[in-house]
Amino acid sequence: MDISNKKHFLTVKDHSVSKEIFELYYDENLDMLITSPQPAVSVLGKYYESVDYISHTDSKRSLFEKAYHFVKGIALKNKLDLINSLQPAKGRILDIGAGTGDFLAVAKDNDWSTVGLEPSAKARDIAIRKGVSFVDDTAQLEKQSFDVITMWHVLEHVPDLEAQVKELKRLLKPTGSLIVAVPNFKSFDANYYQSFWAAYDVPIHFWHFSKKAIKAVFEKEQIELVKVLPMKFDSFYVSLLSEKYKTGKMNFVKAFFIGLRSNWKAKASLEYSSHIYVLRNH
Repeated sequence: MDISNKKHFLTVKDHSVSKEIFELYYDENLDMLITSPQPAVSVLGKYYESVDYISHTDSKRSLFEKAYHFVKGIALKNKLDLINSLQPAKGRILDIGAGTGDFLAVAKDNDWSTVGLEPSAKARDIAIRKGVSFVDDTAQLEKQSFDVITMWHVLEHVPDLEAQVKELKRLLKPTGSLIVAVPNFKSFDANYYQSFWAAYDVPIHFWHFSKKAIKAVFEKEQIELVKVLPMKFDSFYVSLLSEKYKTGKMNFVKAFFIGLRSNWKAKASLEYSSHIYVLRNH
């Protein structure tokens, strides 16, 4: 995406892997931030090599990881309840960026027919041991073949946003539901931590969305935003990582209160640390 006519928003650092500096530019029309420069797909893998990239492991080495997986268990139940409420007649579900497969394993146990896509071989191998099935490319899949497609904190990682949205349109049944979860750069915790906000996660987060941006990006393909839901646990997790980036240590007490404050502020502003967007075909 061309950034020549975009306003500079913030200078940020890759705190977890390369320590390189990146710039965020603001697209006023979409109300969205764009990471620059964006690494080529051929070298993108090196930015995922951190041992702390928690969504690609099931390890519970520390109190932080144990807490993460405890909360993850609660979140999995909530995700399952959501898809069951949207599509009571269980059908076929595709999870793009399936990680270690926990969501699809839970959905499969609940009588959904499941398929995953996950570029990380390490995460995929863990998921396969849980009985999760994968495809190497969504191009292998038939058009209009899924009742539900989910992208849990994945859309921000996609290099070609326009092509991805077109592909989602192709795969989703006319009566299907698309669920997209992404961080929200307009939240209190984002504003509080500024360049240390962990959810900027440059350069593997190419895009940084607002509610307006999600609505506009999907409307281009006649996919309608029908509901926005908060992800209240994210403010605590992101604040904890942000504290680590800012101070060099995980300050659990400070992070807890910033996360709590962010959720409290969001009661009025409706700008939570992350949102779940429910979308449907027009």
